[in-house]
Amino acid sequence: MTKAKYRGRLPQMGETRMLTDGGLETTLIFHEGLDLPHFAAFDLMRTAEGRAHLEAYYTRYARIANESDTGFILDSPTWRASQDWGNLMGYDAETMAGFNSAAIEMLWSLRERFETKHPFVISGNIGPRGDGYSPDTLMTPDDAEAYHTAQIVTFEKAGVDMLSAITMTHTGEAIGISRAAAVRGVPLALSFTVETDGHLPTGQSISDAIREVDADTPPTYYMINCAHPDHFRGVVSSGESWTDRIRGVRANASRMSHAELDAAEVLDDGNPVEFGRDHAELSIILPNLRVLGGCCGTDHRHVSSIAKACLTDGIVA
Repeated sequence: MTKAKYRGRLPQMGETRMLTDGGLETTLIFHEGLDLPHFAAFDLMRTAEGRAHLEAYYTRYARIANESDTGFILDSPTWRASQDWGNLMGYDAETMAGFNSAAIEMLWSLRERFETKHPFVISGNIGPRGDGYSPDTLMTPDDAEAYHTAQIVTFEKAGVDMLSAITMTHTGEAIGISRAAAVRGVPLALSFTVETDGHLPTGQSISDAIREVDADTPPTYYMINCAHPDHFRGVVSSGESWTDRIRGVRANASRMSHAELDAAEVLDDGNPVEFGRDHAELSIILPNLRVLGGCCGTDHRHVSSIAKACLTDGIVA
């Protein structure tokens, strides 16, 4: 097992601000013209050409972090690399474990190249068992723990510093993942997605969702992803204590709803400069916001804009 470098001391749990990447899948599909079956970026690990595309993608963001004099979270291209998605693509459990391990090895190599003054944290990315926009597969915590443990064990053995559970639609799955991470002793960033009204796709408020998960097995911190800042700014502006648990945001470029994005045939990449200003405002509203990146529709322009608005100009010191 490769020894994790930051597992016991994640820099973003202090005062360190970290960038991460943007919308991996939308960038590869819409900007680079690649075919990702079932939106599964991990499938590119099959070939040298595919891996080169992934390395080039991460390299661009790593350079933004270095140029911005800040740290970076290398989040693996494994959002769709759990077994149900593997089954759809004809991959057995051993093959899926190989993909997940290889993805982390790639990130270790990238860290060796780009980590200089500031930390580069390696995160194993876990996606929902079902659709990331719709809670079509509601899971009990026990079922979710059983399902996601295989991927988490692989990541733990590969030496990740942390896990990121991205685009969670309901608390049952979130609790199960948090339990599985706790058993393995790996820090977890748990990220809920919200609709245009700032509530989870189930209709539950994000405040109630965070309280419910924390009452069972608290993750290391929470994030919000796959929604435009306009969709949740009002909700997190309450100043209530639960907002202190939010340390990361990976927002969408578009103000469209999830249903509208599903139906869209053209990428809506929004306004990168405005996107940066949105995050500067969120950085003031959320006192513990430390991880800043993008989700669907965002690319290096959006993350560069975040860095300029939130780091270079000193709004986030």
